Amino acid sequence: MSEIKLPEAFVLRMKNYLGEKEFPAFVKSLEKEPRVSIRINPYKEIDLKEDVTSVAWNDEGYFLSERPSFTLDPLFHAGCYYVQESSSMFIGHILKYIQSPKDGIFLDLAASPGGKSTLLSSFLGKDGFLVANEVIKTRANILKENIIKWGLGNTMVTQNDPEHFKNLEGFFDLVLVDAPCSGEGLFKKDPEARNEWSEDNVNLCALRQERIMDQAGALVKGGGYLIYSTCTFNEKENEEMIRFICSEYAYEPVRIPLDPAWKITESATETEDGIFYGYRFYPHHVEGEGLFISVFKRPEDDYIQEPKKTKDFKHSHIKAASKQESQRLISDLGLDEESTFYSLQDSFFWTNARYQTYFEFLSRFLNIRYFGVELGKFNKDQFIPNHEFAVSILPKMGMTTHELSLSDALSFLRKEDIEIGDIPEGWVLVTYRNNPLGWIKNLGNRINNNYPKEWRIRMR
Repeated sequence: MSEIKLPEAFVLRMKNYLGEKEFPAFVKSLEKEPRVSIRINPYKEIDLKEDVTSVAWNDEGYFLSERPSFTLDPLFHAGCYYVQESSSMFIGHILKYIQSPKDGIFLDLAASPGGKSTLLSSFLGKDGFLVANEVIKTRANILKENIIKWGLGNTMVTQNDPEHFKNLEGFFDLVLVDAPCSGEGLFKKDPEARNEWSEDNVNLCALRQERIMDQAGALVKGGGYLIYSTCTFNEKENEEMIRFICSEYAYEPVRIPLDPAWKITESATETEDGIFYGYRFYPHHVEGEGLFISVFKRPEDDYIQEPKKTKDFKHSHIKAASKQESQRLISDLGLDEESTFYSLQDSFFWTNARYQTYFEFLSRFLNIRYFGVELGKFNKDQFIPNHEFAVSILPKMGMTTHELSLSDALSFLRKEDIEIGDIPEGWVLVTYRNNPLGWIKNLGNRINNNYPKEWRIRMR
């Protein structure tokens, strides 16, 4: 790797933060290849090889000894793990410490590509509900795909500007804002981030962050938590943003305990409401990318908005399934009685009945891109299952399954014809290492590969 050239203004600032003696170690760390880490999906099956190392602050995070070809690993496409840099996994440590309710309603306001959303989804499990939002359409598509592969069915993907959440003040138990930033923490893995950096861009990002936080700060209910993070180091986008949040809203500081061995740098920011804490991940201290994160708590006596259950659900596109349709889905697919179903363009979606009221309330204000688990549709007496149902963790009672070898699994993921021995006619769920990959249909004289065309892999 050639010698890294850094913007002069950035160098002066970092020397001021770190000191002349420590700064060379920071620069040298940028020349190293980033260490690859993954976070496993606790609801799916995966046997890790022996040559992995645990991420200290997250029980589900692991460093790999080398970077494999994730594209050629069927378990990646099955949603058994997410490739996520280790610093971001610190959110898992925060959630454990603050003991946010697992049956809570969470919001990831700037969620794409989905690393932090899948982490929140895993934490909430089968009890809570997550809104994963992304304002940019193309990025919202990537977020949707990753949420589908994760497969827990506890998430609603939305595409909204922060302003669109104004009717949801005091609604969420936890709001995470991984704010768009100047990207100083990405200088190691992304040379373009260095080339695009400027003081003007830092100022522009700070203004954008203020606009976002001006909306986001109001969305946390009394007793709930706000998590603010950036992948940058400068105080303008970090400590000054803490002061801005505290000047706009009533929040209490939250100090997260650290193991000294982690070498995470804590900062303290004085405000009129007390000292608030921030946590910096410097690449010469930790095995991870640059990150800043801070946690705030809404006072217990602050406003709480509880959704009101409506007698009849009304939406311009989504319809509540009839009692007859719901019973048929439960009996035909072996789904839990504690299920609620909706239809969109003749396709049925599953959600957990526990958060039916929340979903229906949120649907009044937000542009929904995906929710729950899309199951499929009825064609006369036959049910045609969707790929989303295949990779979900929902039970698939009575469905024929067929385990694929690695070569056949890759052929399936390329949407190629595959040769399979004696299997019954009809829909068959193909698996790899017991994890569902999707559907094939045995028509007797041929087998149809129903893997989504837009998801197929092209690498050999």
